[in-house]
Amino acid sequence: MTNEHETAPEPEHEAAHETAQGERPSLVSTMTLVADVEGWMSPGQGATLYDAATTCPDGGLIVEIGSFRGRSTIVLATAADPSVRIVAIDPHAGNDRGPQEIEGFSDEAADDHAVFTANLTRAGVRDRVDHIREFSDAALDLVDGEPDVLYIDGAHRYGPALADIRSWGDRVGDGGTMLIHDSFSSIGVTLAILRSLLFGTRFRYVGRSRSMAIYRADLAGDPAARTRNAGRQLAQLPWFVKNVVLKVLISLKLVKGEWPY
Repeated sequence: MTNEHETAPEPEHEAAHETAQGERPSLVSTMTLVADVEGWMSPGQGATLYDAATTCPDGGLIVEIGSFRGRSTIVLATAADPSVRIVAIDPHAGNDRGPQEIEGFSDEAADDHAVFTANLTRAGVRDRVDHIREFSDAALDLVDGEPDVLYIDGAHRYGPALADIRSWGDRVGDGGTMLIHDSFSSIGVTLAILRSLLFGTRFRYVGRSRSMAIYRADLAGDPAARTRNAGRQLAQLPWFVKNVVLKVLISLKLVKGEWPY
């Protein structure tokens, strides 16, 4: 798993598989469930989601913003203890579906919702997931409790990304985990992170699996800890610049390659 991480997460992630495999499906079997589910999630990112879900406390709450067709949702719902509540927030409005797909289309919206439901049913987790078909800001008042795990993969434009990090991040309980997809890859998401988390007082940057950044709500309050935290995030900017250049070249059809995520 760690070869996918440009910045390796904390050792507790490695141990999660050993403690959980006897109680719930293993990482390997979980990833097999989503092998044919469309979405942007690398094997390392799937392992990061799996680890976050397995370490969510019994009776806890996992909130996902942006589910698309259920690839990440299935991993979270499969890995978490049965007592954990799983909330998936996605309006399935046809917009923000993937790279350069911003505008909404009714046909795609209906198809995404139908495929999402079918994929969860096929994976055997449909009854485990509370799907809120609303935009993330409208869903704020529809979810009770403090998320122990928050996964943000919604709209990647600066405004919505900043709102998700701030409004939903404020809901995360002390010591909880916040995962943000397309960090240091998408311009909008990266700017939102720099604005809200670079010199923040609560979330500690742990590491990332490609563009999936891991934050923990346990940042020490002293200036030295905050400075180190900012430095670790700033160290990701060269990788961000590389991703932006690659996206431009792919968009201009000057090179062929996988869209960075």
